[in-house]
Amino acid sequence: MKVKIERYSGFCFGVENAIRLTEEALKSEEEIFCLGHIVHNEAEVKRLEDLGLKTINHDEFRTLRNSKVVIRAHGEPPETYAIARENNIEIIEATCPIVKKIHKKIRKHYEKTGTEVQNLIYGKKEHAEVVGLLGQTEGNSILISGLEDVIQINFNKPAEIFSQTTKSRGKYAEVINEIKKGYEKEGHDPEKMLEVNNTICGQVANREPGLKKFCSEHDVIVFVSGKNSSNGRMLYGVCSKINTAAYFISDISEIEESWFDHASTVGVCGATSTPRWLIKKVAGRIEMIPGKKK
Repeated sequence: MKVKIERYSGFCFGVENAIRLTEEALKSEEEIFCLGHIVHNEAEVKRLEDLGLKTINHDEFRTLRNSKVVIRAHGEPPETYAIARENNIEIIEATCPIVKKIHKKIRKHYEKTGTEVQNLIYGKKEHAEVVGLLGQTEGNSILISGLEDVIQINFNKPAEIFSQTTKSRGKYAEVINEIKKGYEKEGHDPEKMLEVNNTICGQVANREPGLKKFCSEHDVIVFVSGKNSSNGRMLYGVCSKINTAAYFISDISEIEESWFDHASTVGVCGATSTPRWLIKKVAGRIEMIPGKKK
């Protein structure tokens, strides 16, 4: 049984940067906190916590004074930085550069138009990145998590839409088309009423075609991701549509030998929040499983 790891599986550059900055900070003797899990992967979070990182929530963050806190790749709303200034908290800035650019663009749009133009955010409700995006407009944004949320839009008023960076381009396009239909029903030209920002990360979106090809080349696919990873769920959906023998795992202990009873080739892949070391560990475990049954 041959086992192959998908070439592009593993951390995206935004997560790599956040992990690197955190590891550097942990080399000091100071106490280092992280606001929320550094990445949506339980194994990597545990590795860093074993090195001394202390994960805190927003309520705990508000009680800190004179401390050092990592802002993870997902980013944070302006309110978080205001609290840090008030409480003499030193921020270790690890927000993904792409996310920071989107924050800046949303703020610029809002400062220019205020509430005259509706600000739409396409993303998963309560996702860390989405909370940061919504926070750029003082709460004056409309969250669109699916087609059913489009009814919140006033189709007699212009709008501008941004997406969470890790969403599917296909799903984003579906939402945009539904919004355009709403404007058309009200007799408006959707091209004039809706400004679309292509804010899905290219590194994430460009993985889909290669992942589809990879999944079609193997008898069994094992996809490794944290259970709370939005990107992981999206990419696993891509895998399972191409290969019906695709399995989602978060830990090596979840592997079942029966999955490989009739497999000659196994493909192992993962999310942009999955560490490469864990993917290799999973592949190594599969390689130890006896060959297919006759």
